[in-house]
Amino acid sequence: MDRLMFDNVRDDLRAALGEIASAGLLKPERVITTPQRAGIAVSAAGGPREVLNFCANNYLGLADHPEVLAAAREALDRWGYGMASVRFICGTQEVHKELEARLSAFLGQEDTVLYSSCFDANGGVFETLLDDRDAVISDALNHASIIDGIRLCKARRLRYANRDMAELEARLKEADGARRKLVVTDGVFSMDGHLAPLDEICDLAERYGAMVMVDDSHAVGFVGEGGAGTPELYGVRDRVDIITGTLGKALGGASGGYTAARREICELLRQRSRPYLFSNSLAPVIAAASLRVLDLVSGSGEARERLRANTARFRTRMTEAGFDILPGDHPIVPVMIGDAAEAGAMAERLLEQGIYVIGFSYPVVPHGQARIRVQLSAAHSTEDVDRAVEAFVSARG
Repeated sequence: MDRLMFDNVRDDLRAALGEIASAGLLKPERVITTPQRAGIAVSAAGGPREVLNFCANNYLGLADHPEVLAAAREALDRWGYGMASVRFICGTQEVHKELEARLSAFLGQEDTVLYSSCFDANGGVFETLLDDRDAVISDALNHASIIDGIRLCKARRLRYANRDMAELEARLKEADGARRKLVVTDGVFSMDGHLAPLDEICDLAERYGAMVMVDDSHAVGFVGEGGAGTPELYGVRDRVDIITGTLGKALGGASGGYTAARREICELLRQRSRPYLFSNSLAPVIAAASLRVLDLVSGSGEARERLRANTARFRTRMTEAGFDILPGDHPIVPVMIGDAAEAGAMAERLLEQGIYVIGFSYPVVPHGQARIRVQLSAAHSTEDVDRAVEAFVSARG
């Protein structure tokens, strides 16, 4: 009987997968046969194919940086492989506390709590801080982890159109009477590369007595003069109450996340945040390597300058070539295609020319707004950038 039950489910699942494939929305996973870096090899018929990687979040090129790798090797000998426990039982080492302190200082916050991912960090905030007496006001294009985190709490949920300050103010007025009000936004919206206007958001939040939370995953490390992210860029670090982020993008590219916030918020998260309490501690090798990453990010700004130069060059040359790219200066550069099937086909043609990019389509982006999201890195050379533009021109037909 059990086997028969799944046979019926299997038919439904196969039909759903067939619909995804026929709509051109299937998302295959390519296998990389080298370390993550600007030039990689991907598995292909006839053997690995050497390509330039323009779709990783390796913004500062630190994923294979020799000093980061050396710190990781040393940490394995000193701290071991894993903690085999959660933080409050026996899963906290000195390296975890040191990383939390360093992140707090770097981000300009009072305290920091480490998580296994930023998805978990966002999943652990709202339920801990808010209940049915409260209201959360969220940007319509916030990351899925924020959306899912909000669903876990009983607060009243209000949404405003992406970066629309008039609508945010209207939602704040609707939330009048709530015990606590929390405005939450991505610092950088990952599908568009657009930045949230944090200065205006903070102005409105203060006017209506709300706290502000920012997921700065696509900014920390390279946005702002010192790389501390969008709050630094907008000069509002002392006005943002909660910052969540990841160690898996610009800050080394491995895994792990964090919540940096007012001290009392972090103390309560350590007591009640379920993803923190019930998940294994961040691997000590990642914590130690992340400390070296922060040394590199806090030192010379050379990598940030290379990233900005590469971004400006690619955006300028693609615009001159007649491509429809969303405006901005972030290294996320969406090349708008429109049709989902064509976006996927163009990505395949680019791969044949040695440029590894991915077509994004529904449900990751709205219907009719399929795109190829190009991500620049400090690890790319000027020649790499020019080669990518030339490949786009050729692949356009």
